[in-house]
Amino acid sequence: MNSSNTSTGGNPPEGSPRHIPFLPNLIATGLFAGYIPWTSGTFGTLVGVLFYLLPGAEHPLVLGIMAVIGFFVGVWASARVAAVVGHRLTRSAEKAKQMFQEGEHLTADPSIVVIDEIVGIWITFLFLPKTIPVIVIGFLAFRVFDILKPQPARRLESIPHGWGIMLDDVVAGVYANIATQIAWYLWGRLGL
Repeated sequence: MNSSNTSTGGNPPEGSPRHIPFLPNLIATGLFAGYIPWTSGTFGTLVGVLFYLLPGAEHPLVLGIMAVIGFFVGVWASARVAAVVGHRLTRSAEKAKQMFQEGEHLTADPSIVVIDEIVGIWITFLFLPKTIPVIVIGFLAFRVFDILKPQPARRLESIPHGWGIMLDDVVAGVYANIATQIAWYLWGRLGL
């Protein structure tokens, strides 16, 4: 994997474990999709879409429970992975952060951690019908908001111990949900 350790807070703390425990690694990397060396966030989002495509996952109660459990388990797992690898980014993630997210990133958010994208896409799909147009619009909207990180996502990203890793994608998911709700409404009004 092409990666580099960038920004302050990028190195793992002294005394950190030297290897990532299996279960946090499995969860945080979205069944290891985070190890894809380019656009790992996009592949993590696709893993979230695959879970969403399971029969019954679109029910708001089911999807809401998945998102809540995924969030808290994601905080735990991403904190453990970030403690080991620091703020290691793929080249594509590093370029995206330079282009769209100016300034220092004070807390570790390694590219291999994609549980945040999985939970974010689930939030995007809440209260929407499971249709191909909704999935495509929601996917694109979430990726845009996740990359641009409009406030308060950028500010929340700095919270340590896995919370910031997860919270900025929750905000991106909420924004993407609103955008997808509007797009779906307009889609219906235009009779497409």
